[in-house]
Amino acid sequence: MRSTRPSAARGRNRRSLIAATGLAAALALTATACNGDKGDAAGDKPAATTSQGADTGAKLPGDIADKLKEHGIDPDKWKGGAWKNWNKDDWLREAKDFVNPVIDGLWKPERMKSAKDPNKTVQSKDYASDQGVTDPEPEPVKAEPEKTPYHENAAPVGKVFFDSPEGSMVCSGTVVKDPAHPGKSNLVWTAGHCVHAGKNGGWYRNITFVPSYNDLGKSASQLQNATQQEVAPYGTYWADWVSTSNEWINDGGPTGGAGAPYDFAVLHVKPEQGTKSLEETVGNALTVDFSAPSVPSVGSMGAWGYPAAPPYDGLLMHKCIDRPGRLSLGSGLPTMYRIGCTMTGGSSGGGWFRVRDGKTVLISNTSIGPAENTWLAGPQLGSEAQQVFDTMSEKYGSQ
Repeated sequence: MRSTRPSAARGRNRRSLIAATGLAAALALTATACNGDKGDAAGDKPAATTSQGADTGAKLPGDIADKLKEHGIDPDKWKGGAWKNWNKDDWLREAKDFVNPVIDGLWKPERMKSAKDPNKTVQSKDYASDQGVTDPEPEPVKAEPEKTPYHENAAPVGKVFFDSPEGSMVCSGTVVKDPAHPGKSNLVWTAGHCVHAGKNGGWYRNITFVPSYNDLGKSASQLQNATQQEVAPYGTYWADWVSTSNEWINDGGPTGGAGAPYDFAVLHVKPEQGTKSLEETVGNALTVDFSAPSVPSVGSMGAWGYPAAPPYDGLLMHKCIDRPGRLSLGSGLPTMYRIGCTMTGGSSGGGWFRVRDGKTVLISNTSIGPAENTWLAGPQLGSEAQQVFDTMSEKYGSQ
């Protein structure tokens, strides 16, 4: 999967610079701080206490244990490491199958540092450049490091960790507002390929979100023997429900495939320890814009994330700001937004933001990019995305 490439405004014109300033300002800490069928929501029978708090070694809640047993999985063996077994029979694929029990202390600092990017690289033959729909390829925009501490400059942004058959993986994500729970959202926006493998696989495991990861932007050498507080200043949040599109589940592939225009997901999370909501903890959250505006009306937009593939190491948050163009993957598919950006894998799932009516809103997320790491593409968020989001907010948000 391809991660977004953060970059500073290209300085094309004054309007772009103003937009960049507005985007940066709106991501900062705010007074919120604590002083049918298109959507596939995991799951139909929610595991309400999957990650209610730290698991101290006691038995899993009954509904979680029962759900694992339904699939022939021994709950005690699962917590003891059986989740590493990726037999076809073990791969939980359907919405109702999703299970993500808290394994206390699994995501230690060193394990987070070693997580790899789930690269989604699209080849030029995979997208149509001659349809009169795809705009000219954008000039590369160099990703710019975000200012530290991150919680004061990009409070809603963090990293999404998960386990796959290839090992520990990492994406990026954004805290978004939950209209059903004003000021107390536990929702995180990311990419579909950060939670589900698509048509040839199922749900990933041990999915967690870490807001303001490595808040002070320390280097690898400075993070030797790092404490949990240094890399996860606001704690670790486990996904107890996950929702992505049926299009991603049925059509998503290693290079995005026909599922790429629907490559988005929403997590509902609970803290590994404590009870305070995610939004209250980090102090900010963004509204999701489902208007799917046409490219000419958007102006500048910015992509934020933690690129992990070379030349980046996944430790630092970056951003890119550019004017978007259109990318078409096929005549029967919605066009995607595309911006110049040098971010690599690991920034996948990271939010794309624009200023609307004086406020910064989330308008897309990083999905795919080319092997040369010169641009990023993200889905337009229309009715399909809104249905996925509304299902999560209304049906699971209060659990």
